[in-house]
Amino acid sequence: MRDPLSNIAKEMKPSGIRKFFDIVSEMKDAISLGVGEPDFDTPWHIREEGIYSLERGRTFYTSNAGLKELKIEVCKYLKRKLNLGYNYNTDVMITVGGSEAIDIAMRAMLDPGDEVLIPQPSYVSYVPCAELAHAVPVIIELKEENQFRLTKEELLEKITDKTKLLILPFPNNPTGAILEQEDLEDIARVCIEHDIFVLSDEIYSELTYKGEHISIACIPGMKERTVLINGFSKAYAMTGWRLGYAAAPAIIMEQMIKIHQFAIMCAPTTSQYAAVEALKNGDKDVKKMRESYNQRRRYVVHELRDMGMDCFEPFGAFYVFPSIKKFGMTSEEFANRLLEEEKVAVVPGTAFGDCGEGFLRISYAYSLEDLKIALGRVRKFVGKLEEKA
Repeated sequence: MRDPLSNIAKEMKPSGIRKFFDIVSEMKDAISLGVGEPDFDTPWHIREEGIYSLERGRTFYTSNAGLKELKIEVCKYLKRKLNLGYNYNTDVMITVGGSEAIDIAMRAMLDPGDEVLIPQPSYVSYVPCAELAHAVPVIIELKEENQFRLTKEELLEKITDKTKLLILPFPNNPTGAILEQEDLEDIARVCIEHDIFVLSDEIYSELTYKGEHISIACIPGMKERTVLINGFSKAYAMTGWRLGYAAAPAIIMEQMIKIHQFAIMCAPTTSQYAAVEALKNGDKDVKKMRESYNQRRRYVVHELRDMGMDCFEPFGAFYVFPSIKKFGMTSEEFANRLLEEEKVAVVPGTAFGDCGEGFLRISYAYSLEDLKIALGRVRKFVGKLEEKA
């Protein structure tokens, strides 16, 4: 019988994040600092709106592009937060999480052989989505000495006549790095000069701890060449509701909706009604959660540095990305031993690209109580390593 499987699918590596998540779920008394999921419940008024939508019998399909009321609220949000104007009818669509938006944006924009610039370390789905679109991923290795920012020099080095799309994953998972106005202006000039489009993944935009988040779509000349992706999972603690959105020029959005029609039909109706409430009345919830994350962020960075680990200060998302190079182990070895000996799960940096070797991703989307226990165990583990050195 002929091989029923696609070579692309067979060669695709499974997520390095989920490996440790699966192990820790079976381990008694283990603490996981590995999963990027808020420990907050979805705020009650948002849950309540989802419940009420069911009670009212709102269980039918919405339009393919999403509930009109939600698209309008997305446009209001982008105007309020970023001063970006979008037409709800032609420029916005609601997706099954930000992940679907990433996938269909690439499929709508890329032809076989087109090159996609992907800064790494970064979220695990960018490379597979580019490959599934039969495009060529081109990795830009971000450097610790630059605080894992993307520089124009690094960008220029990788551009060829086949370059079509740049992935801009900031605030960044796993490093917590952000880009500021000057960084974005430099990148925008390069993109305009070389006629490159941008997929800007801004799922952590509300979790910025140094000034206000800025989108590259705000830079003059960039809105018309940017697909802005965001969602409700991180800011509103709505991971299980599986809801995201994309805002883009109508010419791109038309093709994205077409793919969405055939692959998905529409995002979950109940989730969409809940998201309307989130955007209308959720700013206070976001502020409260952000303040809590910021407290945890400062605590985790302080503790890691105090135990002698090298850790740059992240200003976005809810991750730290400490270096473990001085211990003479690979990221995988360190993470495995920490889990086996102290029952603390973290994610090896290599789960986010080869250049993540020598680093770990530690999530602080956990209670301070859990963080204190887990970091106490990490301190004990590091102490044992230093005794043997």
